[in-house]
Amino acid sequence: MIERFINRTSFKDNDDFRNNLKLTVPENFNFAYDVMDRWAELTPDQPALIWARESGEHKILTFAQIKEESDRVVSYFRSLGIDRGDRVMIILKRRYEFWLTVLALHKIGAVAIPATHMLTWRDIVYRNHKADVKAIVCVGDSYVVEQVSKSLPDSPSVKVLVSVGPVVPDGFHNWHEEIGSVRIGQFKIQRTANDDIMLAYFTSGTNGEPKMVAHDFSYPIGHLVTGVFWHNLHQGSIHLTVADTGWAKAAWGKLYGQWFAGATVFVLDQERFSAPRLLQAIEKYRITSFCAPPTVYRFLVHEDLSGYDLSSLEWCTTAGEALNPSVFERFKAATGISLHEGFGQTETTLTLGTMPWVTPKPGSMGLPNPQYDIALLRSDGTPCDDNENGEICIRTASGKPVGLFREYLDDPELTKQVWHDGIYHTGDVAYRDEDGYYWFVGRTDDVIKSSGYRIGPFEVESALMCHPAIVECAITGVPDEFRGMVVKATVVLRPDWKSRAGEDLIKELQEHVKQTTAPYKYPRIIEFVDALPKTISGKIRRVEIRENDSKK
Repeated sequence: MIERFINRTSFKDNDDFRNNLKLTVPENFNFAYDVMDRWAELTPDQPALIWARESGEHKILTFAQIKEESDRVVSYFRSLGIDRGDRVMIILKRRYEFWLTVLALHKIGAVAIPATHMLTWRDIVYRNHKADVKAIVCVGDSYVVEQVSKSLPDSPSVKVLVSVGPVVPDGFHNWHEEIGSVRIGQFKIQRTANDDIMLAYFTSGTNGEPKMVAHDFSYPIGHLVTGVFWHNLHQGSIHLTVADTGWAKAAWGKLYGQWFAGATVFVLDQERFSAPRLLQAIEKYRITSFCAPPTVYRFLVHEDLSGYDLSSLEWCTTAGEALNPSVFERFKAATGISLHEGFGQTETTLTLGTMPWVTPKPGSMGLPNPQYDIALLRSDGTPCDDNENGEICIRTASGKPVGLFREYLDDPELTKQVWHDGIYHTGDVAYRDEDGYYWFVGRTDDVIKSSGYRIGPFEVESALMCHPAIVECAITGVPDEFRGMVVKATVVLRPDWKSRAGEDLIKELQEHVKQTTAPYKYPRIIEFVDALPKTISGKIRRVEIRENDSKK
């Protein structure tokens, strides 16, 4: 079935992949109709979604059931007044209703706006105004419905509220009480256009206010490479990606690419992350493919992995932040599986990756995905040489690549800041080695210029993370009269090391960095803290550390 959208389903090596990959976008493509409903015809009884809660409750939905239930949600939403082009915020954690909601909105032609359940009411007000949200579909836990309710006096655009329970306050529609009486097919469904806006994600806001990234209806085809090749999926695969549905990583790993492959999406619905419970789920449900950010793998390698039956695992990938090589080596030593790293943004699909035919280099993001024309550019726009730091950019003079965002919604000026003169600027700095592999350095705003050197935060953080005292750390630059800037490390210590925080440990960590990486990169300032400032998605806010330092 996927042959409609791609010319090849296998490649012998990276040259073959680079020279011959071709994606096809049919006219009026709609993922819900053209992929999910088609699978419902071809393999109606195959599991599409396995949803499991920590309590032991679980639910299996076949492709046929996904079609039937998403059609029912279409009729339900239309009865509530949700129509084509309406903007609908979805705050559903990992509830299975999330997948039915997204597919139903695709069929209607409405704009799905997933959001994290950790938002405060002020965050929700900001998003309601920014996106002109008409409806909110949310999980009915006390915190979420309280924050949504508190946002309403300052959110005049919001007209429809739906709770999937268990808490359903006054003014909210009760999904499970009302949807059973809806007749499927009661409302006529119209086809969408490829350039209609389908999906909008707010970024995590590591460098300022969150941006609203809008994708059109061709976007899912860009994830065909993500699921079929990078995740190495096929019919019969059971894939688990660790990601909250409020972030774009869910679209990467729990939705489009996986179902293009005809694989089964597995969802572990847990309130708080627990490495042992995650490993138990992999063992119990015989997960074959697994993807998680490096932070999760850092927790996993501290477990006794020999105590779990992980023999079902065939393939493991990681993205979301740079991978420390030490984590790669420890995971491989414990499981025999190499981690295949990838890179991309909310604004893109997978842009760099370690595909099945590529030998991983621990810590490298891999090679360019040929669906994008990727260039590593200096600040003056000229191409970088090998082993020279530059910004990862995407050339678009010949047209928008499949998978690249359409715009920052309703904000042409912000869009123009990063996408102009036929080039999209990712804002991420990397270098390319002599074999063509890309290595992450940091955000353009995070790169430290000290005594004529350009120092990327990640390489210093990776060196520090190899020391047994460190739980996590963040590298930033501090203005210096003589050097321009000096490197500062903000460090969280392991509990058994906290009593040793002081000058002796600072000198030990500095010497450790000098021995692990180039000596000029060592942190001249080290500050011990209990926790690092982070976004609600868990990413470190170096900008906040710099702001706090400037006030001292």
